Amino acid sequence: MLQVEKVYSGYGALEVLHGVSLAVGAAEIVCLIGANGGGKTTLLHTISHLVPCKSGRIVFDGQDITLFPSYRIVKIGLVHIPQGREIFGPFTVDENLTIATYSKYRALGNKGREQQRKLVYELFPILFERRNQIAQTLSGGEQQMLAIARGLMAQPKLLVVDEPSLGLSPLIIEDVGRRLLQLKKEGIGILLVEQNAFFALRLANRGYVLESGYITLEGSSQELLRSERLKQLYLGEAG
Repeated sequence: MLQVEKVYSGYGALEVLHGVSLAVGAAEIVCLIGANGGGKTTLLHTISHLVPCKSGRIVFDGQDITLFPSYRIVKIGLVHIPQGREIFGPFTVDENLTIATYSKYRALGNKGREQQRKLVYELFPILFERRNQIAQTLSGGEQQMLAIARGLMAQPKLLVVDEPSLGLSPLIIEDVGRRLLQLKKEGIGILLVEQNAFFALRLANRGYVLESGYITLEGSSQELLRSERLKQLYLGEAG
């Protein structure tokens, strides 16, 4: 569904990604792990065209989207859930969900928007209970659920999710993980970017390791969990 082919990108004269290639299939969770500063967020920004791709190609659902503007990428079903949640704090939960339908507002119509809202609230019942609450007053875990729910309002075929476990307690991280697995069961592909390698690999079918702008390891989750180098660097285990 998503193919990133030998992509180079960065900020001005600073090149951050050096020929990165990866793929995500339909109804598959693929994780991208690595330390801070390795280029993970830059890759997601490049896929979403928040950062221009200097060289290489990005293909989604059979279309070359390398030069597509961000709004068009969302319209065809690739939705980016950013690091730090970036919800609309002064608005209610329900208003956040309504705003998130903007790219397909007319296409969905009133009936479609209500149906999508119903599906999201079924996946996140706590958000239904909080639907009239101001978003910035939610707990960290609830804000992360709202960020994911907001992405789902655009009817994605694939989600790129940046650091969903950041700043959350272990119990809330497990809950977020269960929601992501449920989305996979419903046919949505997920590219999951994480520093929490153990959390990511337990969810994912496959994974890649990004270090200093290069893919240095890739394989099934089980293969990566057995990698001595990965254990030393990201899983907190000695060799």
